[in-house]
Amino acid sequence: MTDFTRVHDRKVTHSLKWDQLQTIFQTEDLLPMWVADMDFQAPDVVNKALKERAEHGFYGYTVINDELKQKVSNWVRDEHNWDTSINSLIFSPGVIPSINSAIEIFTNPHDKILIQTPVYTPFFNLIKTNNREVIEQELVLKNNKYEIDFADFERKIKSGVKVFILCSPHNPVGRVWQRDELEKMAEICLAHDVLIFADEIHADLTLKNHTHIPFASLSEKVSKQTITFMSPTKTFNLAGLQISYIITENNEMRTKLETELNRQGLNMMNTFGVVALEAVYPQAKPWLKDLLEIVEENKDYVIRRLETETSLSVIDAEGTYLLWINCESLGLSADELNDFFIKEAKVGLNRGSSYGEPGNQFMRMNIACPKELIVEGTNRIIHAINKK
Repeated sequence: MTDFTRVHDRKVTHSLKWDQLQTIFQTEDLLPMWVADMDFQAPDVVNKALKERAEHGFYGYTVINDELKQKVSNWVRDEHNWDTSINSLIFSPGVIPSINSAIEIFTNPHDKILIQTPVYTPFFNLIKTNNREVIEQELVLKNNKYEIDFADFERKIKSGVKVFILCSPHNPVGRVWQRDELEKMAEICLAHDVLIFADEIHADLTLKNHTHIPFASLSEKVSKQTITFMSPTKTFNLAGLQISYIITENNEMRTKLETELNRQGLNMMNTFGVVALEAVYPQAKPWLKDLLEIVEENKDYVIRRLETETSLSVIDAEGTYLLWINCESLGLSADELNDFFIKEAKVGLNRGSSYGEPGNQFMRMNIACPKELIVEGTNRIIHAINKK
């Protein structure tokens, strides 16, 4: 059974989070709490399955059969109340390369693609490197919670947007969109023939009193206009195994996307990724239940201490294991803020400005780690601010 209290030494393991501190932060002297990589071991069912496969000693070309596809389909049905056919599934190494392929297929150079900022950094790069135009629709922070300005959303959509990339649950602001919000976005997109690329990689990571609703599950019309991107990697800390899946019930779009992924050589899955996928659905659900309880406790701890012992405010995340921290009260520029957390607090966080200009006064904190590290990181931040 996974020990969620144990602090593991992850250095010298080719870990981006722990072994690239000098490259990312220009110092080794800090506690990394940045990239979405948990400091918890993967579920025992995964580790056991990988060991058994390693003992087998064969790592040849892989295939995902109908039985495994059914496992994936059942997980989505049971966890998210979305009943889909196994024929609607495509598999790929990751969500980002999949979205990249979808942009290449379903848009043309200079087409407009809308994102809701502050938002996951790679979205900007995907759009720009494909020579498409980024259209930002800024989320509104009201009473310490982000909302959608639907009038602005519709204005931006009507400007000629071809694709809307939805982040649901939203990274980094932690919103789990409610049905009425999703339905309003869907209504506007359908009215203007806009495709929806729904990045739902954090779907399983919803916190207490919140429920993820897949965008494509809203209606048959919405489903035909939507491509959904999911993966077990964020849920079960498997990112390095590179396995994800795409769901679309639009046969024409699915055929085009599958053809493009094949053309790019993204149709063959990592052997261990396939083994892990088979192991987690649904056998790792107890592990996930324990994880979400830990994340909830960590979230409450960090919010309580930062908001009572400093001038910072923290967005109360409804999903993900990432906290969005409002640092406006410190009166620092985006660069100064980043330097402060590195040099003074000695905590490696994600700089908010990388999620778009609306994030300039924010920092993102990964709280998926043992309580000992949560306490240490929080203490460092409080100490640095109080001596400022």
